[in-house]
Amino acid sequence: MKRKRQTPSDDMRPEYTFDCTTAVRGKYYRRLLKEGANIAALEPDIAEAFRNSAAVNAALRSFLEMSETTRRLTTRPKRASRKQTAT
Repeated sequence: MKRKRQTPSDDMRPEYTFDCTTAVRGKYYRRLLKEGANIAALEPDIAEAFRNSAAVNAALRSFLEMSETTRRLTTRPKRASRKQTAT
């Protein structure tokens, strides 16, 4: 009779123990802010529309280009101020 091979309940090897009680949430958060890391969290429905970060960047760049061209079209020309005449 063959013995069944025992499968570990965890995928990690025994020498890679991790004590979750010593973990710190947001340990590097302040450092990332100080260094100027630009991280934006997308809502799940928006994240589904894009395959990866390159697609998000391309969409934002096209939006910026469009806003630049429309901003030029909608700005009013500056007029010389009218001088009030004394009556």
